Amino acid sequence: MNFTNKEIEEYCIQKSNTPSSICNELETYTRENIDMSMMLVGKLEASLLGFLIRSHGVKTIVEFGTYTGYSALSMAEQLPSDGSIYTLDINPETTKLAQSYWDKSPHGNKIKSLVGPAINSFNTINEQIDLAFIDADKENYSNYLKLSLSKLNKGGLIVVDNVLWSGKVLHESEETSTKAIQELNNFVKNSPNLYGTLLPVRDGMFLIQKID
Repeated sequence: MNFTNKEIEEYCIQKSNTPSSICNELETYTRENIDMSMMLVGKLEASLLGFLIRSHGVKTIVEFGTYTGYSALSMAEQLPSDGSIYTLDINPETTKLAQSYWDKSPHGNKIKSLVGPAINSFNTINEQIDLAFIDADKENYSNYLKLSLSKLNKGGLIVVDNVLWSGKVLHESEETSTKAIQELNNFVKNSPNLYGTLLPVRDGMFLIQKID
């Protein structure tokens, strides 16, 4: 399901600041060679993440779901020189591919990869964070949100991807991933200490701020 006219989306991309040529190389390689390439964060999402990083003075990020490393690198490019991003993933093969592209970038040294179950990896991070980006297994979305809140600075941001799930969230469902996303969306809506805006960008991006 496309939520935005493709020509409109492409126009928006053309008029936006977008990731580097190294990110473009990684995007092309992933689409041509890696299974499930639709999992890639696109240029417009990357631009929005970059805007949030720059406008909120973000220095420390946690990302749930590395895949081939496009989103991690695009965010690292917008961090200050002393910024860092912890990216968590269970797949060593795609993480190895990601590292090969991060090594080409002057911003790659900002990225710290933690391979293993994300909940375990997260618990090894011993600092507060300014932004969390959640784009991993949907069944754990609410767990990842709650973990992020436990280390999120006041005023910090959480961005959750795929929260429209191709429109499946509009209807009652017994499908596990759909129910998990609906649970997260309802949790944010009903939490008085969170301010959320759900945007129909790509497959849905939930922008969440911790206000208390």
